[in-house]
Amino acid sequence: MTETPTTCPTMMLAAILLVLVTQQNGAQANWWYLGVEQGLNVATSKNGTDNPTQTIGAGVVGPASAEKNCRTPHLTPKQQDICAHSPPVLQAISAGARLAIEECQHQFRSARWNCSVNLETPNNIFGGVMSVNSREAAFVYAISAAGVAYSVTRACARGELNDCSCDDRVRTRHPRHWQWGGCSEDIHFGEKFSREWSDGGEEPLKDGNLSGPTGLAGQLMRKHDSEAGRRAVRSRMQRVCKCHGMSGSCSVRVCWRKLPQFRVAGAALAALHEGAALVRLAQRGGRRPARLRPARPDLKRPNKTDLVYLEDSPDYCERNVTLGIPGTRGRLCNRTSPGLDGCRLLCCGRGYQTRVRDITEKCNCIFVWCCRVRCDDCRYTREEHVCN
Repeated sequence: MTETPTTCPTMMLAAILLVLVTQQNGAQANWWYLGVEQGLNVATSKNGTDNPTQTIGAGVVGPASAEKNCRTPHLTPKQQDICAHSPPVLQAISAGARLAIEECQHQFRSARWNCSVNLETPNNIFGGVMSVNSREAAFVYAISAAGVAYSVTRACARGELNDCSCDDRVRTRHPRHWQWGGCSEDIHFGEKFSREWSDGGEEPLKDGNLSGPTGLAGQLMRKHDSEAGRRAVRSRMQRVCKCHGMSGSCSVRVCWRKLPQFRVAGAALAALHEGAALVRLAQRGGRRPARLRPARPDLKRPNKTDLVYLEDSPDYCERNVTLGIPGTRGRLCNRTSPGLDGCRLLCCGRGYQTRVRDITEKCNCIFVWCCRVRCDDCRYTREEHVCN
């Protein structure tokens, strides 16, 4: 028998979200490094595969370090100004980034590109994957904008920010069978802030710079996908009600609006990733601005909630040092699954090996007053299938 303290170890979070690649025509703001700069504990684990993955221990940007972080070179001057106006918002931004990367890794956990990170790359956690305006890049832009909007909205409702609180605009509506009350979470403020923060991270375009990640087409793609991410949260806001009255009669029904589980928005964006629209930059004459249009006449015109992309995805099967793609060699696969996690698809036709591992885990745990948990050590064997 062994004893395990009831105090849970700090839950290991996936690395704070990506840093966009520095390009020769300019660079996007690396604001996702805000959380990494706090000197968080980094752990490396193999998770039963030959490809190590890195996670970062939980942590937030504290008020004492806010001024320092507002002036970090990872932010554009516009973002530094936004940060300086309300330093406590850095905590919400950091939390939103962590939320987004965790959701990205959950939704892509069975895909050939599993939203893997590499903390050893100095300018880009995802390597060069984000230098391609692909479906995966579209998802990352959307989920990161959604994460910031979500986290800032929640911080407003908790009273952690000075510039916002609860959403009073809903009270202007007059429903018949219930009344507004409580604290409705102000998604409109969260969206507005997320939009300003994303726009503030865009570097000015150079003359004639139309293509590439830092060109006009890439900028329009980022704006579109980021907005789709915010809408994925707003469109899923929930109305929660509570009854009041004598003996549970519910003579008065008070309702308010709250954020959905972030997993709900993440699942919706993952589905949109599968059906993302291939687009191209369409230059229009006169003073009319350029816009994104379907790449072929037979393709449906995307609406504001769809994800769009400009380029085909790179090959995620094999390791690509330049793009920071780890490949799928050494990944665990499901021998009986016909889906993305199945050995046939995940291993890209290279086949797989089967191995048996001896596993030791805590089991039969009971609480002992006071204050510890007593567990047995259970040993068993597990069959695993690993991609060649």
